Amino acid sequence: MRFKPSLLPDSGPVIGAGYLALWVLLGANAQPYWMLPYGLRFAALLLVPVRHWGWLLGAELLASAGTGWWRGMPPAPTTLLADVLPAFLVMMACMWLLRRLHLHPSLHSPQDVTRLLLSVVLVVTVTTAVDAGLLVLTSNSETSELMVRVIAEELLSHYLAILLVAPVLIMLLHTRLERASVMRLLMDVVLVLVPSMAILLVLSERAAPQPQFARVLSLAPVLFFAFRHGWRGASLAMLITSLGMTLVDVHLGHTPSTAAAYLFLAVAGTGALMLGSATDALRRSSERVAEQNVYLGAVNRRLDHLAHQLRDAARGNLQADENQRRHLAAELHDELGQNITAIQTHVKLAQARLHEVGLDDVSASINTILGHMRRALHRLLDDLRPAILDEFGLLRALDEGPIRDLLTSAGMRYRVELHGDPRLLDDDTRTAIYRLAQESATNTVKHACASEFRLRLRIGERNGIAIALLDLRDDGSGLPNRLPRGGRGLQGMRDRVTSLGGQFRLRTDHPGVHLRILLRSNKSSTERGRPN
Repeated sequence: MRFKPSLLPDSGPVIGAGYLALWVLLGANAQPYWMLPYGLRFAALLLVPVRHWGWLLGAELLASAGTGWWRGMPPAPTTLLADVLPAFLVMMACMWLLRRLHLHPSLHSPQDVTRLLLSVVLVVTVTTAVDAGLLVLTSNSETSELMVRVIAEELLSHYLAILLVAPVLIMLLHTRLERASVMRLLMDVVLVLVPSMAILLVLSERAAPQPQFARVLSLAPVLFFAFRHGWRGASLAMLITSLGMTLVDVHLGHTPSTAAAYLFLAVAGTGALMLGSATDALRRSSERVAEQNVYLGAVNRRLDHLAHQLRDAARGNLQADENQRRHLAAELHDELGQNITAIQTHVKLAQARLHEVGLDDVSASINTILGHMRRALHRLLDDLRPAILDEFGLLRALDEGPIRDLLTSAGMRYRVELHGDPRLLDDDTRTAIYRLAQESATNTVKHACASEFRLRLRIGERNGIAIALLDLRDDGSGLPNRLPRGGRGLQGMRDRVTSLGGQFRLRTDHPGVHLRILLRSNKSSTERGRPN
């Protein structure tokens, strides 16, 4: 349902002619509690621009005069003005004030329905009070009991008239109905409402109490339309049902319905209109939630795609870093290692000459320096890319490689538990496990003041995916209360795990530092048979 300003033509004569035709049509069905032209007046003053209100008054005067001529009792001009002008001017003043207070012809939400119904009660009360005052002034013989009855009759008939006519005109003239909605509404009118009116006619032909039961039963389609089509279906069903009840009473010669019957109709119509508006609001809310869910689903898919891209980029950076480390290690080993070996060779060849001139201490010093350089080179090469990782695999590199040498030289015990087959993992994951263990051991040596470092690695498969669970812990002093923001140790480990789509958890439930890391391998099943 989409709203637009109005479907009314911006022409006073056309509006007046249409108002005149509707007034005559609705006035022909007037009953003691059934004053539909009053509802037409309210709806017209609500929908029509103020500049065209004069045409409405003229059309109403013409309709009243024409009705008198048709009945053979042509009214005098003064009588005509006295009958029409006060009621119209009073309602016109009320509607002008309400429109100044931003009353809009809308039933879009329960709040709009409540605002409109309160305005109806106000207008009906004011116009009925004015009519009662005029009745007192013109008819002094009226008793108080008769006065109360007349006031109650006007209150009920006027409220019911607005309730039946105004929502239908708002629907037809102030909303744009979608074709599918119109077709569903008409289909339900044919399949539900018409058979209901037929049942009402059959039951009303019988003796009491069936007619009263039929009127109550006739409200069931109203509730159905309220649930299925919202306030538009409720208002249309109320109007058709009420017309059916009135026509049955008139054409079958039954006694006109009592005030209690129409009071029940007014209460039921108010409830149905509120129910229909609440149903519309709930349906719109559900549609908005569905649209938001679709949007959020698209956003989540986009975020997942971006996350995959970021992980792929991070994995590529890690691969590039490892390739650079491997290349640098190879260059250092080939160039610097060979140069150190060449220098040692030349010093050995010149050792006899140095001995002849008494420079044995110089050759010894050079050999000592070259030995330190070679050991430093080996440590650097192990940090860049340990040869044992490529030559003997992950498990032996963790158990016997530079990590054990580092911890042993620091006077710490190194306990290792290794389970599973590393060939299930891809090269990036194996390298990451070694780097994480290496970084954790380095941090322990530098900061923990620990006596023991434990490493536990379990490799297996879950749901066809190779996983590795790495557990690293020490018995040192633990982490400070506030970690320095500039530190790259733990953060670098976390970033490495995140780039591989793993999980990094720092546990503080016991003294020291305890890390639990879960990694999932991207290695395909066809690659798992290759050696690591």
